[in-house]
Amino acid sequence: MELDDVSKGVLYVLQHNSRQITTREMADRIGVSASTVRNRIERLEDEGVIRGYYPEIDYDNAGLQLHVLFVCGAPGVERNALAEAARNVSGVVSVQEVLDGTENVRIEAVGTDTDDIARVSDELSAIGLSIADSKVFKSSHRQPFDHFGEQLVDEPE
Repeated sequence: MELDDVSKGVLYVLQHNSRQITTREMADRIGVSASTVRNRIERLEDEGVIRGYYPEIDYDNAGLQLHVLFVCGAPGVERNALAEAARNVSGVVSVQEVLDGTENVRIEAVGTDTDDIARVSDELSAIGLSIADSKVFKSSHRQPFDHFGEQLVDEPE
């Protein structure tokens, strides 16, 4: 889908505050009508550009003080199926497939203690992933992709 300036502006604003901004406020910042914003969001969802709205969770504050990255290997022909199976392991919060190399699946998991993480590790191995490395996160930060239209949106004062 080719993104025009309105779509880029909508994506930019949604990335920054999708939960607490109205379509009217978005429209004012982008310079279009609220109905245009509503229609554009619906189209972006229908086209699969927007796949969902997820809260950003501080796992430590939620009582899940261990946040671990598992770097795994999967045979290329099985990578997709194994990555899909990994999503069903309790404690797994993110699965990323890497296109090349032997360490081609990255899995983030959370747990309350080392027993939780050991169980996740055992289950990942049991489904056929080989764990090459694991790292405990100290912190993790996400930020919006700024190319979607910072210059297209009026920032609130």
